Amino acid sequence: MIELKTPQAADLDDLTLKDLIEAGAELDASTRALTRGGINVVGEILRGQGTFYEMDHYPEGDVYDADHHSQYYYHAHREDAEEHGHFHTFLRGSALPEDMIPATGFQETQPWPRGEDAVAHLVAVSMDAWGNPVGLFATNRWVTDETWFSAEDVIRQLGRFQVDHAWPSWAVNLWLSALIRLYRPHIEQLLRHRDAVIARRHLEAPQTDVLEDRSLEITGQLFIDPEQWKQALAEESRSRHLPSPETPSRREMHIPH
Repeated sequence: MIELKTPQAADLDDLTLKDLIEAGAELDASTRALTRGGINVVGEILRGQGTFYEMDHYPEGDVYDADHHSQYYYHAHREDAEEHGHFHTFLRGSALPEDMIPATGFQETQPWPRGEDAVAHLVAVSMDAWGNPVGLFATNRWVTDETWFSAEDVIRQLGRFQVDHAWPSWAVNLWLSALIRLYRPHIEQLLRHRDAVIARRHLEAPQTDVLEDRSLEITGQLFIDPEQWKQALAEESRSRHLPSPETPSRREMHIPH
């Protein structure tokens, strides 16, 4: 088994620490907006969507930000007592630089989206029934029918993910954008671990198209607790005597009240 380590606040440089603390403040602002409305992230994303069916995407048609070429949807299909469902997050072709080339050395027995149709899966976010994020996980290619890019290529694009419009919920869109930013070190770990898992499986079964291997769905997962992570970041910042980042104002967060 390939080890998957949970990132530690002490291992972050000062600029990254500051950026994650700011992302945590943005997450808090979005969460407050939802809480004051008596709703949570999962309830808001499913509002008005009718009966919740496994495998269906919510909201219908997915959420796509045409300016940032960022996409997500929510669904459920895992037999996990801790999980109600999960978000899948993506960047689409127009957000990806022209020199970002799909990985080579795989059989590609199923066609990959390419060109303007190319899509990079960033991470999946597990949610519990109370609308709280409880985990992050990376997946094999067949799970999301993505274009397979190397972990390092995807990592370089993580900062591009942003959903900055009001459909289906401005607060949820900003919440998810902030969460991806807050947990960037974890996502980087998951992506690098994903590539290591795929490489080992490829060595073990070179005649098999490992990216289409239905016995390998989730390559790695990390449990998360945003409150604990934000506290660890704040404590590390204080131990370094770093200036406190400014808390985003309502106007900066663009959350209507």
